Amino acid sequence: MSNEQRFRGIPVSGGVAVARACLLNEYRHSDAEPRAIAREEIPREQQRLHTALDRVAQRLGQVKEQVAARLGTAEAEIFVAQKLIVEDVSLRTAMDEIIAREACNAEAAAASALDAFERRLRAVEDEYLSARASDITEIKRCVLDALGSMNPLLRCEGQDSCEHGRNRVVVALELTPAMTLELDAEQARAFVTERGGRTSHAAILARALGIPAVTGIPRVHEQIPCGTTVLVNGDTGEVVTSPSANTLARHPVTSRARTVTAGDEPVESFAVMANINLSSDAGAALEVKAEGIGLYRTEFECIAAGRLLTEDEQYERYAAVLAHMKGRPVYFRLLDVGGDKRAPFLDLPPEENPYLGCRGARFLLARPDVLAPQARALVRASRHGVVNVIHPMIVDFDQFIALKNLFSESASGLQGGTVRHGIMFEVPSACLQAAALLEEADFATIGSNDLIQYLFVVDRDNEAVARDYTPDRPVFWDVLRALADAARAAGKPLSLCGEIGGDPRYISRLMDLGITSVSASVRLVARVRTAARNYRAGNNYTI
Repeated sequence: MSNEQRFRGIPVSGGVAVARACLLNEYRHSDAEPRAIAREEIPREQQRLHTALDRVAQRLGQVKEQVAARLGTAEAEIFVAQKLIVEDVSLRTAMDEIIAREACNAEAAAASALDAFERRLRAVEDEYLSARASDITEIKRCVLDALGSMNPLLRCEGQDSCEHGRNRVVVALELTPAMTLELDAEQARAFVTERGGRTSHAAILARALGIPAVTGIPRVHEQIPCGTTVLVNGDTGEVVTSPSANTLARHPVTSRARTVTAGDEPVESFAVMANINLSSDAGAALEVKAEGIGLYRTEFECIAAGRLLTEDEQYERYAAVLAHMKGRPVYFRLLDVGGDKRAPFLDLPPEENPYLGCRGARFLLARPDVLAPQARALVRASRHGVVNVIHPMIVDFDQFIALKNLFSESASGLQGGTVRHGIMFEVPSACLQAAALLEEADFATIGSNDLIQYLFVVDRDNEAVARDYTPDRPVFWDVLRALADAARAAGKPLSLCGEIGGDPRYISRLMDLGITSVSASVRLVARVRTAARNYRAGNNYTI
């Protein structure tokens, strides 16, 4: 009789892994207890604190460089922000004052000052700033570690032999970015957590590292014993303890250790392109033989810089990508802020529901001062190659025409090359006007992540309802089929970018519909291409 126990969580990083469980010690993060010190010890204690803060800042700088090298500049910005907080003079002054005023140890002062900072952030109505409170939690952990008051970062609750989670499924209440990075892909097999979302820092890094991850399983520590064999399916959200032979056969391991890297030859009538966030990521796309850049998320250039870029700065980045790709197609999404992409440098008013607020095309139409320099930069860049402009979050035909006209007016008088305009189908209302929009557009792409979210009215980061966020519902494929039929009738190419575009399980269905290309994370390009080639050859398997 099988001893299997099954759980269903939220898939946040794809792949399948099987290994014994290692329970990450969460109790190490309790606040440091205050300890009284003599008045004459105050300067020495303050110096001990400064030394620890300097060590943390140095370590964060090193981690930032490691992440930039391994994952990309955008992911590294997580640690840049944390380093700036650690180096903040006012925060250090507050800690010094606590030591002097209360004659207490450095641990208590650091915990007190950072806790107060965290409370202030959580109280702010702005969702972006409130979400940064988790950065303060991580910084406090690092500072207390540097002061020598904590146990090693990763310590298994049940077995000393699996410290650091080597070759284990790491089970934790929550994973921070630093924990995720310490658990290198060659060390950890998978992550299973109680808290976290698809857009959390740890989830983003797990996907970039190729580590399967599932979150949203209540009381996970109580339900998965240390040392138990666990199967984790990061594609479906399934977690199975003590899996049977039949279960193992149905879930073949597909984590990074077995990711296909071969297969450079293109697939007939189906292009596999790469997503990038920054111009510096274009080289990585070429390394995996991507057939183009299917989605250049231009807003991340500004988010990484912490400010709006000038027209010249944008032009230099866009021209560099076109030059790098040497004639391969590049699709530039116009600056798309709002929803899950916060841009505090724009000083936007707080919104009760930013996913339904001023984002995408609405924002660009409301802020021509933001669109104008980007439009001019893109037209100038078109002298170096064809520029394909994706208009984000279009809700209907009239809005697309208005945004396209505003783009043209903003760049009037400039001499450029070929600029093509397309729509991203990610709002149901636009899908209902597909025929009219495709007559006007030069091309179209499907933004499957937001389309699923809006189609099923589900917040994919809300653990209580995230199980409804799935591409497996038939109605979703009915919508895709209608879009593909409309594109075929209009004679326009239709691509897809989003998580399902990087999932080999869906490639054959997308090809059957008539989708002409997909755009995926750089690390998934080879795997997707192999799935497409296998299907073209009549072998319907994924890797």
